[in-house]
Amino acid sequence: MAGELTMRILGIESSCDETGIAIYDDEKGLLAHQLYSQVKVHADYGGVVPELASRDHVRKTLPLIDAAFAQAGCGPEDLDGIAYTAGPGLVGALLVGTSIGRSLAYGWDIPAVAVHHMEGHLLAPMLEENVPEFPFIALLVSGGHTMMVKVAGIGQYEVLGESVDDAAGEAFDKTAKLLGLDYPGGPRLAKMAEQGVAKRFVFPRPMTDKPGLDFSFSGLKTAASIAIRENDSDEQTKADIAHAFQTAVIDTLVIKCKRALKQTGIKRLVIAGGVSANTQLRLQLERVMQGMKGEVFYPRTEFCTDNGAMIAYAGMQRLKAGQFASLDMKTKPRWPIDSLEAI
Repeated sequence: MAGELTMRILGIESSCDETGIAIYDDEKGLLAHQLYSQVKVHADYGGVVPELASRDHVRKTLPLIDAAFAQAGCGPEDLDGIAYTAGPGLVGALLVGTSIGRSLAYGWDIPAVAVHHMEGHLLAPMLEENVPEFPFIALLVSGGHTMMVKVAGIGQYEVLGESVDDAAGEAFDKTAKLLGLDYPGGPRLAKMAEQGVAKRFVFPRPMTDKPGLDFSFSGLKTAASIAIRENDSDEQTKADIAHAFQTAVIDTLVIKCKRALKQTGIKRLVIAGGVSANTQLRLQLERVMQGMKGEVFYPRTEFCTDNGAMIAYAGMQRLKAGQFASLDMKTKPRWPIDSLEAI
């Protein structure tokens, strides 16, 4: 270890279509943050192609690690450990980050730690100045996951509800495709919705009429596809459908958040994951939390989507608790968050 009290960690994120590298110091905070997004690679296909994602991670990971060292003004000798995403995600993409992270740690004779991708998202608000205290309710909304988690401490996670079919971000992307928008559709649909007229179309708020905190978004996507098929394809109609779709998704998420907060009696809400960058969702949740005399926390926009900083931070907490990865290179494409060890 470089120092008894301070710790400096290299974080590697490669679970999907972003290569994220960061160096985090527990005293000085974030020293370097490098990100390469593969959006252009996958845009022609309308979604992430796993094999192409893996190859791009192979090409980009080491140059980005070099760039992170240059940005932080330090080298391998200053590191106390390496954290890499071991799951959940695309197995080929995960293997790239895992094998590079585990090998470098072995070569540099420092510990390595395998990080859960969603734990990274869940702890991303800890990188901000206004840090939420435990316990809190976390709404994790991204292209691959939608879940409501009660967080009592690091590793103390209780999944209160999750999507039974499409994730919220996935439904955004699929509906955007039906509207003729390019990948990634979520942010483009949100932009189109700004021009939409409210209440011209009204879509269902799935699973809000029954108790529980599970989500379902595939029926909402079907409702949007029927509206697209049965109406004119002029730009205003498309914008109105986008508005109705976004409103339905956000209303559903907000209703479920209110329900989770009331059910648990907790007054702190954390939102994280790619969809948490959605401006309307943030506004609605802020309004709700004011009404409930609670507080909402979220990471800055660049840390909503996949990044190395959240992995470095989560890895640091695990390393401090004495948790290290063994020398084998195991990835877990499916990895329930409530199976993690508490620290």
